[in-house]
Amino acid sequence: MSILIFIIILVALILVHEFGHFIIAKKSGIRVDEFGIGFPPKLFGIKKGETEYSFNLLPFGGFVKIFGEDPGDESIAGPDKDRSFVHKPKYIQAAVLIAGVGFNVLFAWFLFSVGFMVGVPAALDDGRAVTNPELIIMSVLPESPAAEAGLEIGDKVVRLESGKLSTESVIAGDVSDFILEQGVSDISITFERGEEVVTTSVTPTTGLIIQEPDKTAIGITMGSIGTLKLPPHTALWEGGKMTIQILVAVTVAILSFLGSALTLSADLSQIAGPVGIVGIVGDAASFGFSALLSFTALISLNLAVINLLPFPALDGGRLVFVLVEKIKGSPVRPAIVNALNRFGFALLILLLLVVTYNDIVRIAN
Repeated sequence: MSILIFIIILVALILVHEFGHFIIAKKSGIRVDEFGIGFPPKLFGIKKGETEYSFNLLPFGGFVKIFGEDPGDESIAGPDKDRSFVHKPKYIQAAVLIAGVGFNVLFAWFLFSVGFMVGVPAALDDGRAVTNPELIIMSVLPESPAAEAGLEIGDKVVRLESGKLSTESVIAGDVSDFILEQGVSDISITFERGEEVVTTSVTPTTGLIIQEPDKTAIGITMGSIGTLKLPPHTALWEGGKMTIQILVAVTVAILSFLGSALTLSADLSQIAGPVGIVGIVGDAASFGFSALLSFTALISLNLAVINLLPFPALDGGRLVFVLVEKIKGSPVRPAIVNALNRFGFALLILLLLVVTYNDIVRIAN
């Protein structure tokens, strides 16, 4: 199921990105030869006007063929050259290239906003009206009593019992106090995991909290999480603010990683390829529809930032060529542009293979 959700997310994100290029190119009078859903081999196509809308066998995204984006003899000197990307003013070329990134950002804004309208998980103490609060396990310390008892991230704590004492509080602080008060006595914990209700026993121990080694604990952190649902106008505002905040954070994180890569100190465990993302999709889906929307928005913003990097084959690399041509006042030789784009694409595929291998090794271990 996680693989299917991942494919749907991937297709949606790439199609949104390519639609940005497509619509701005169309509005700018540039000829668009094909808009493809999926990747070849082609299953069938529908010709509407001058553009073929193709449906292809490999369901991993999509593409758009813009006349003259990869310069050739026909686009440079052919009979339809005036409608070629390469012959349009530089500001139009830049707009077409940036449009994909722009649509990914707008899509993230849309997803965040829909999430706020549907209802997103929010902390009980964030000062806003949160409904249906639940006590959720946010982390489990490895080899702790909680881990040995089978507790996992995302479990909803329903009830704790020890002797004749019990609590059903959804306030994390109250439950932490209850655990502390039991000392090293056994505690029965009832929790929900999906549709299943489970009861397990756990014995608190000392030494788990570094700052307070004598304090008893079971090795979990908890959050009092409810649902925050906003009206459309407020949801759009909050969605916009979240988009900007996360876009800045993603940009800083990616630039930081690239900086460490240049000094050969990058940690590949910080990034996930397709295999790793499938697992993350499953985790996000387990937290509900709104969490999946937020995760998709996060990936959309990552895609936007990565595509703006000044690297051949990416939109940012193509923007560099546009800037160079503007400064020098003449086109870069098509053979050079196409060769660099092919080289950049090959490096991206190599990076994808390395990251995927790292994902598989990490899962195997």
